[in-house]
Amino acid sequence: MTPDAERDASPEAMWRARRTTASAMFALVVLVAFESFAVTTVMPQVADVLDGRALYAFAFAGPLATGVVGMVVAGAWSDRRGPAAPFAAGTALFVVGLVVAGAATTMPVLVTGRLAQGLGGGVVNVTLLVAVARAYPAVLHPRVFAWFSTAWVLPSIVGPAVAGLVAELAGWRWVFLGVAVLVVPATLPLLGAVRGLGPAGGTPALAPGARRDDAGRRVGWSVVVAGAVLALNVSAQLPQPWSHVVAATAAVGAVAATRPLVPRGSLRARPGLPSVVTTRLLLSGAFFGAQVYVPYLLVDRDGWGTTASGLGLSTAALAWSAASVVQGRLGLRLPSRTAARLGTALVLGGVGGATVATALDLPAWVVVAVWTAAGAGMGLGSSRLNVLLLGWSTPQDQGRNSAANSIADSVGASLALAMTGVVFVAAGGDRGYTDPGPFAAAFALTAVLALAATLVSSRVGVPPTERGRGAVAREDEAPGATPSGPAPSTPGSSGSADASAATT
Repeated sequence: MTPDAERDASPEAMWRARRTTASAMFALVVLVAFESFAVTTVMPQVADVLDGRALYAFAFAGPLATGVVGMVVAGAWSDRRGPAAPFAAGTALFVVGLVVAGAATTMPVLVTGRLAQGLGGGVVNVTLLVAVARAYPAVLHPRVFAWFSTAWVLPSIVGPAVAGLVAELAGWRWVFLGVAVLVVPATLPLLGAVRGLGPAGGTPALAPGARRDDAGRRVGWSVVVAGAVLALNVSAQLPQPWSHVVAATAAVGAVAATRPLVPRGSLRARPGLPSVVTTRLLLSGAFFGAQVYVPYLLVDRDGWGTTASGLGLSTAALAWSAASVVQGRLGLRLPSRTAARLGTALVLGGVGGATVATALDLPAWVVVAVWTAAGAGMGLGSSRLNVLLLGWSTPQDQGRNSAANSIADSVGASLALAMTGVVFVAAGGDRGYTDPGPFAAAFALTAVLALAATLVSSRVGVPPTERGRGAVAREDEAPGATPSGPAPSTPGSSGSADASAATT
């Protein structure tokens, strides 16, 4: 479609012209989503088999930490050369990490594979966001992110059950190895689709030497962030008082090193883009920091099997997708600032409810119910935070800001997981279930992050794309009955990407 024809085209016509790219993204996100649910479902069993309960949180926080490095590299790389090359490199690292984790005979080796997987996943996550920014006009962004969320629906329903079945029949290793086998053919169509998406405006936004210097500094700071998060995870294994000293130093170091990687004013929650990024950091920390303990609680306290323990993940992911579809169909008739505030409030209610339900030893169905509400909050909030991010970005800094958004996602989740891991082990969680204390403490810590996200979300502002006539643009049709597009970034993804939702 020519530029002149595009200006006169309806949103539906513009969407049809990009259907091939959206379908390729959808297929990849489905696989990433399945990996996220599958690994989270079987990890309690893996930790027991490999005698690695003390490294349980590390297996999730580690890949998020290394993902920060991948995101910074991918942001600068995409701005200079386009997303195709970093996408290919990130996919290769992701597959290598899966193979190493699947072949591991000890928990430290498995964590090493997860670190490589996270590095590659961070690269892929940013390149997908850049591809959306380069290939789709702003009016289609809500629909694209709704498609991303919808890609998690099927994996959220069958992922835990399939993972449990694979673990029982073929062994937990094939949860990792099976995804590695499928990722390669799934990425080939998308690689062809993004190959034509060059740098912004066809040239780098800054002088090559200046951009290289800036990118080098950012990579250096991202390595410091990753190292600090990894040190925070390891601190729980150290004797007192060194454990507390290392934990405090690592936490402060991670926050300080994050400052140069995000928009100026983010740590002070300045209105506009900085608060969008800060809200994303806090929201991801709250949700993903708590999510990994939901199936663990159901296995340890309630005696649920591997397959059944994934129920909480499935219902939350379905609620995430449903809420994202609703916001996508409403489009800009639902202001993004309003959606972000409602989403963070729902996550606060869900995480806070999980804290109370665990502390009072309430039935398992209560935990599942409140966690479902948290999933709905993520579907509403995270989708619109992505829209707000792109709305506050120019074509020249889409890669940089997308990287900052993904960095915030991963730093928030990895720091939260590291801190909950320290709290969980300190409360005796590594010795097996004796009382709800360790789980309640982990949930309570993430509830504080959810409260902070709710407060900061009021400062995200209204970007230029939602002012005036843009604020009433309609996005009320999805292709067929089910919208599609790229999925939520999730740590661990993932989001991940996690995209992990329940992104991991």
